[in-house]
Amino acid sequence: MKKLVLSLVLVAGLAFAANAQQGGQGGQGRRMMAPEDRVKQLDEKVKLTDDQKTKATAVYTEAAETQKKMREEMMAGGGDRDAMMAKMQKMQSDLDTKVNAILNDDQKKAYKTWQDEVKAAREKMMKERQQGGGGQ
Repeated sequence: MKKLVLSLVLVAGLAFAANAQQGGQGGQGRRMMAPEDRVKQLDEKVKLTDDQKTKATAVYTEAAETQKKMREEMMAGGGDRDAMMAKMQKMQSDLDTKVNAILNDDQKKAYKTWQDEVKAAREKMMKERQQGGGGQ
């Protein structure tokens, strides 16, 4: 169960945790960040060129469409959770690969550092929830 929760957080976590680090935006709640917002955030971290911004927008737009379809399928009760988690993990891995493909070496280092920070914050949040019992 912990793996399932962590995997779900992994898929949505990057955008959600990054949004939370910024103090949230307009009460978006659990919604994913818009591709343009994700590009803006990436630009703040790695300083994208205009061409890279265009490419990143396309990558994040495609990922958002894929995530939407996956969420709809999951909400409709479609299929095995483990299979869905595997799809989500592959999609996240593919997204990272595509983002890295448009970055130069210095940007890749900054991107990795940022990802590591977000991952650490997400893991800390999960640990705190588990220790606190996650009561409602």
